[in-house]
Amino acid sequence: MAQDILGNEVSGISDATLAGVDDFVSGFLGYETQAVNVMAAADAEPDAVLANIYAGFSWMFLEAEGAEAMAQRYLDRVDAALTRANPRERMLAEQLRRWIGGDIPGVQAVGDEIVAAFPRDLASVKLHQYFSFNRGDAASMLRIAKAAEAENADNPHLHGMLAFAHEQLHELETAEQEARLALRLKTKEPWAQHALAHVMLGTGRVAEGVAFLEEAKHTWVGLNSFMYTHNWWHKALFHISQGDHVAVFDAYDNHVWGIAPDYSQDQVGAVSLLARMEIAGMDVGERWQSVADKMQGRAQDTIQPFLTLQYLYGLARAERYEADELMRAVEHKAAQSEAFDRVVWQEVALPAARGMLAHARRDWANAARWLGIANPRLTEIGGSHAQRDLFGQLLLDAHLKLGNWAIARQMLEMRRTWDPDGVPVNAALDLVNARLGSAA
Repeated sequence: MAQDILGNEVSGISDATLAGVDDFVSGFLGYETQAVNVMAAADAEPDAVLANIYAGFSWMFLEAEGAEAMAQRYLDRVDAALTRANPRERMLAEQLRRWIGGDIPGVQAVGDEIVAAFPRDLASVKLHQYFSFNRGDAASMLRIAKAAEAENADNPHLHGMLAFAHEQLHELETAEQEARLALRLKTKEPWAQHALAHVMLGTGRVAEGVAFLEEAKHTWVGLNSFMYTHNWWHKALFHISQGDHVAVFDAYDNHVWGIAPDYSQDQVGAVSLLARMEIAGMDVGERWQSVADKMQGRAQDTIQPFLTLQYLYGLARAERYEADELMRAVEHKAAQSEAFDRVVWQEVALPAARGMLAHARRDWANAARWLGIANPRLTEIGGSHAQRDLFGQLLLDAHLKLGNWAIARQMLEMRRTWDPDGVPVNAALDLVNARLGSAA
């Protein structure tokens, strides 16, 4: 029987279609554009079960309305040929079915079975981590990678996954060790580069982070838009800390926004960076408008709370009426949802959305009120520590605008523990201390 690039058996497939499957696996693990080649391979061989499963997965990764309908077309092909499938492929087909149906816990339960039985299936490990990340479950991210570690000790992608899981658990020394091991095995391992950037950001190694990513960027060839723009986004965060506005604008204008502007991750990356730039005192001009133009279709998008909150902020900063429409969609989701994530929408996403909308509209009191309620539980909406830090920065900014100097000083002193030399942090702290001194 044929095998994929990792040595997993693949049933009933031509050599040409197997090449498409391998492109998906290697591209998914390495964040490379070749992953989409599986779509054409599946269309060319509609009874090739695994190719059509991966094509369905590819649609679901779009994280947009209508993806389920497109993925269902490939699942229908899979069901028609399922008698030819091997046990692993049957489980993968069940994952696609549950994903389309919105049963994410069910997808992960099947994923546990796949990795236990087929630990060389690193695409399944990666998929499991994707869902755990979106639910803020770093412990699950580490557990599933550890389950495959013994069979993949020489695989750089596995060590990149371990590195990021450890980083999200604040195990920074181990995270750095795993990231550097991954990079010794393969210089171009962008997820390990990304994990190491997180470690450096979280330990205040800003100049080192800039130098590291400046060197690493030469390997960012053939990456998909998410990985390319996101690593540049990380580089921009270091430049914000340094107060290097020219480098920040260069990163945003040439590398973060405009690569794949219709894609969810590119959109929230742009929103997040623009918001941080404004907080740091940069005039972003009309840049909100071009992002909002691409997010007009997100006015009902409540697929993932982490994404929705940033769509809302971007639409509101551009003064688009869709922001109010999306706020109503969040309220409806929180009130009506019976899905596994109901509590997150009700108790975390809804107050966060109210705070985001208030801040975008310069209603500082309500921004501080609602973001203050949501902030302690924001891990539950998914995203990384670095990404969720946006909400903390918006809360801090609201307190500064309100003149809540004592609260702001406490928040700024906490921020200095991981960004001791940050130019915006220390400038704000100087202001706060001066105001508190004057009051005294």
